[in-house]
Amino acid sequence: MNSLTAKAMHFALAIACVLSTLTGTASADERPPLKAGIIGCDAHALPWTKIINAADATGELADMTVVAAFAGGSDDIPQSIQIRDNSIEGIKALGVEMVDSIDELISKVDVVMILSIDGRTHLEQVRPVFAAGKPVFVDKPIAGSLVDAIRIFQLAKEHNAPCFSSSSLRFASRTLNVGKDPKLGEIVGCDQYAPCALEPHHPDFFWYGIHGVEPLFTIMGTGCESVTRVHTEGTDMAVGVWKGGRIGTFRGIRDGQRGYGSTVFGTKSIVPGGGFDGYEPLIVEIVKFFRSGKAPVSEAETLEIFAFMEAADESKRQGGASVALKTVLENARTTASNK
Repeated sequence: MNSLTAKAMHFALAIACVLSTLTGTASADERPPLKAGIIGCDAHALPWTKIINAADATGELADMTVVAAFAGGSDDIPQSIQIRDNSIEGIKALGVEMVDSIDELISKVDVVMILSIDGRTHLEQVRPVFAAGKPVFVDKPIAGSLVDAIRIFQLAKEHNAPCFSSSSLRFASRTLNVGKDPKLGEIVGCDQYAPCALEPHHPDFFWYGIHGVEPLFTIMGTGCESVTRVHTEGTDMAVGVWKGGRIGTFRGIRDGQRGYGSTVFGTKSIVPGGGFDGYEPLIVEIVKFFRSGKAPVSEAETLEIFAFMEAADESKRQGGASVALKTVLENARTTASNK
């Protein structure tokens, strides 16, 4: 082989390596980790960065590095300011650059995670990310209202920017796999429970109850038609009726022992489900999403979950009346289209 041919082959190989990295066909060992940015250091930013930037991270967790963060924070939510102020130095110690604006952050990263605790801020925070065409994960709640959740997905489509949102509770092993339990048979119902603290700036279940509502939908699937809610100071009970007459309930706990879990009713037996397996399963799914552009949770399911929670609020306002999810979604879509 002459030197000219050798140089040509070397050049072709280099170009192939670059293209394979850009298209995601290179192996994890051949491509650099994704550079991730965080918007909002007032919730999970510090524990998630510890997991992602850990020196001994393996698999998908080693395929992304948090390199920049915008602190954010909401002055009218004391918890937001307290967590943010207690997290920033720890985040910086993990090699993350704190930046002064979302635009500056976008210029430094490949992908973005919006982790602000305040769902009301997410629509405005995600706008410049979508405009830059970068994929984004939006932590729960995806928005502070069903209308804003719809607008976020509309903007994602307008900019062709991949987007998804999820609670970490969805990816607990017993939640994902309970339907495969051979003892269960077909699922006919589920009673899910979780803590349900309230926050005055958010619809009741959006703030924390979503950690119970999302596993309920993970187990039951979509197709909920109506919701009836009973509310007391210490407890909420939302009863959803699914297509075909299946019933799924969410028990939101404020008084007494708190925890996460479910009782799943099948055609053959009744088995326990649910639980919390930590943040890592969700973060792994986020990295996979950033690489593939394919969301592990669909827009339709996310909006049905938020319609369930909004319908539960409307049921409370109507003294426990049954509220149809179809009506809630139609009204929200009309409002969103007029914004």
